[in-house]
Amino acid sequence: MVDRSVLVSGGGIAGLTAAYWLAKAGWSVTIVERSADARSSGNPIDVRGDAVAITRQMGIWSRLEEAATGVERLVFVDADGRPQATIPTRQRADRDGEVEVARTDLVGLLLEKAQETSRIIRDDSITALHQDDGGIDVEFRRTPSRRFDLVVGSDGLHSAVRRLVFGPEERFSRPFGMFVGTVRAPAPIQDPRTVLMYNEPGTSLTIHPAGGNPGFAFIFRGQHHFDYRDADQGRRLVESTYADGGWLTPLALEEWGASDERYFDAVTRMDVPQWSAGRVVLLGDAASCISLFGEGSSSAIVGAKTLADAIAAYPDDHTAAFAVYERSHRKHVHSLQRGAGIASRLLVPKSRSGITIRNAVLNAIPFRNTRQAPDSRR
Repeated sequence: MVDRSVLVSGGGIAGLTAAYWLAKAGWSVTIVERSADARSSGNPIDVRGDAVAITRQMGIWSRLEEAATGVERLVFVDADGRPQATIPTRQRADRDGEVEVARTDLVGLLLEKAQETSRIIRDDSITALHQDDGGIDVEFRRTPSRRFDLVVGSDGLHSAVRRLVFGPEERFSRPFGMFVGTVRAPAPIQDPRTVLMYNEPGTSLTIHPAGGNPGFAFIFRGQHHFDYRDADQGRRLVESTYADGGWLTPLALEEWGASDERYFDAVTRMDVPQWSAGRVVLLGDAASCISLFGEGSSSAIVGAKTLADAIAAYPDDHTAAFAVYERSHRKHVHSLQRGAGIASRLLVPKSRSGITIRNAVLNAIPFRNTRQAPDSRR
């Protein structure tokens, strides 16, 4: 085939998966990643649904199973750490159909596969894009400019490609009225198969065993004006929101304040009316997501394969390829987004009565293959 080149912006789950499949289709692939090293949080994520078959085809499924966290249940506890309700996170009958791993492990495996056939530009980012009928000229912050046939913007919720080509983030961002912060937790964890969650009205505090690398998660409701570039603002929001919390809150806040590896952001729905403009196409969180509640990792894998397949089917007609990709993947994403509201109400009830009702309903459901978790009182 005629040598065709594509630049993938972003070395995360979506970008690395797309790079692998585009290279398999015969494209010359370059990945630009703003981090000097492949970095990703250790927060647990699920690989499920159609993403399982894709990772099998990539030859990484068995290694994902080996890296699984082993978590089987989520237990809601009261302020004294006593279990109030339990919900299974995996049914035994479905064990071959999904896996939970640290995001770091998934990204690492995808990077291994992608770098076999792709060039990676690290510690750099795109600063300008200039399209014409024959291609697209890309300017970088550090690397000399290069020309490509296509550019895939898979650079996350705060995508630079989307901003450069489609417009400012606030044009597409739809705040969900919630925030999430994560930080490492001290080991050991009492039960490595159990996630524990404590609720006050409008807040939750979780400790996840994460396969031996435990972490705290703060998820809370609010209408605060938030600038994701202001790390100190996120730190203060968590500290003020959880100041009087029970259970493990004092310990979690101590870890939060002491760490220099905190993660914090608003839970956001990204709504871009059209995912492509000329030779540029958006993928993953840059295109459409509900961060936290939208099964973003599995959706990113599925979307990347859908895009690569469409480009392979229409190698000389990027407009047709992008249209096929968007039409198919929008249906997939829409079904996930509908469940985000339900998940948020389950995990972060707005009121104390909501917490009570949630626990009562879960206790009335005859979940199978779950065992009562031990008390987590401290």
